[in-house]
Amino acid sequence: MSDRSSDISESKYVQQHLANERTFLAWVRTGIAMAGIGFLAAGFGFHSGAYDRLAHLAAIITGITSLLGGICIILFSATAYHRKRTQINEQTFQATTGLITFLSLILLVIGIALAILLYVLLFPA
Repeated sequence: MSDRSSDISESKYVQQHLANERTFLAWVRTGIAMAGIGFLAAGFGFHSGAYDRLAHLAAIITGITSLLGGICIILFSATAYHRKRTQINEQTFQATTGLITFLSLILLVIGIALAILLYVLLFPA
């Protein structure tokens, strides 16, 4: 009988659950794209003729940060999805900014590393 009451509880908030799923999938796409940026930056750096130590370091920082950031975003978004699902059913939903703050910081680090990489590749010493 409790399974039936759980189904009824969730069916009252179908739109909110569907929006929660769309948000989760958007975060997963963001995580996959972020990991791809790391591989692209690393590949671009390693195939350059004007490759030096600073470019190598920037490519490594970009690659590792992007890969780990992408994995963390996928894991954090899965946790947020399940937490929000429970909060929607219990009508206790409260918005959080943790995932957005994390993404902003990771993108800042990646952006700085990519700027260094491009500067070194475009203006070799």
